[in-house]
Amino acid sequence: MKTSVGVGIVGYGAYIPIYRIKDTEIARVWGRTRVPIEEKAVAGPDEDTVTMSVEATKYALRRAMIDPKEIGAVYIGTESPSYAVKPSATIIAEAVGISDEILAVDMEFACRAGTTAMQNIIGLIASGMIRYGLAIGADVAQGRPGDELEFTAASGAAAFILGKAEESLAIFEGSSSYATDTPDFWRREGEYYPRHSYRFTGAPAYFKHIIDASKALMSELELRPSDFNYVVFHQPNFKFPLRVCKMLGFNIEQAKPGLIVNSIGNTYAGSSLIGLAATLDVARPGERILVVSFGSGAGSDAFSIVTTDLIEERKARAPLVSELMSKRKYIDYAFYAKFRRKIRMR
Repeated sequence: MKTSVGVGIVGYGAYIPIYRIKDTEIARVWGRTRVPIEEKAVAGPDEDTVTMSVEATKYALRRAMIDPKEIGAVYIGTESPSYAVKPSATIIAEAVGISDEILAVDMEFACRAGTTAMQNIIGLIASGMIRYGLAIGADVAQGRPGDELEFTAASGAAAFILGKAEESLAIFEGSSSYATDTPDFWRREGEYYPRHSYRFTGAPAYFKHIIDASKALMSELELRPSDFNYVVFHQPNFKFPLRVCKMLGFNIEQAKPGLIVNSIGNTYAGSSLIGLAATLDVARPGERILVVSFGSGAGSDAFSIVTTDLIEERKARAPLVSELMSKRKYIDYAFYAKFRRKIRMR
């Protein structure tokens, strides 16, 4: 899918909570000997999807240097909203000074929701309906105690202000999507923790959707793996993104900058978008980035993005992802359980 009018990223920002828990600490409690990653970020007791999104948006506004009231739409993708019935987009918009005359939407499609929010904003700008739009991916991911997800499900947010190509630090060349009804992960009404089916997680879910979305995008744009300087895939663990790189024919060294956020865990709807933010932090003008999300249930969005001469000056206006990652305070499982309300009083 390509737009007739150029659209790009005017500003971006990420937020990562300061608290961390090591996977070895989780393994100690549950008697495990092997862990999938080193550590993950944990939202504090006063943090949630909305507060993290607000912080990420403030950084995006610093890079964009626009009046918040010029933003015409706020879309947030998350599977862990702060309220069961109350929008998050309106809270975020008011907190950062965006006008009341906006299109405010909460989106849900597991970990894919943030990139789908971005696709919608691209369409609104290209059609001329709005000048700027805000797309957010954020989650305080849940994981059943002792489950595989508890070792990787983390917290974080990324916000992107999109606008016309001529004022952007990176431009969208095109995007593609691929979706099927593949039940690899779900949570029914009233259930506190999600469930997942191990036999659907890999080949029929993650790999098939990312590969098919990537191939469709490269075919439409007539690009090859060698045309990309960086790749960012959804990161449920450390192994899957590296494996999908090889399956698509990418040099494994090309993938490393985009995989930097594995040390904070899988931030669900924020995963691929925090990965994009981390990659923009190190990218230089004229470089091409492939970003592919994955949401259980299941679907993927793929984007080809090319940086412009504005990238160097804009990235310096707000903290880099590496700087956010370097600020950490380790907690034990007891504090982790308290912060994430795993001990339920009612």
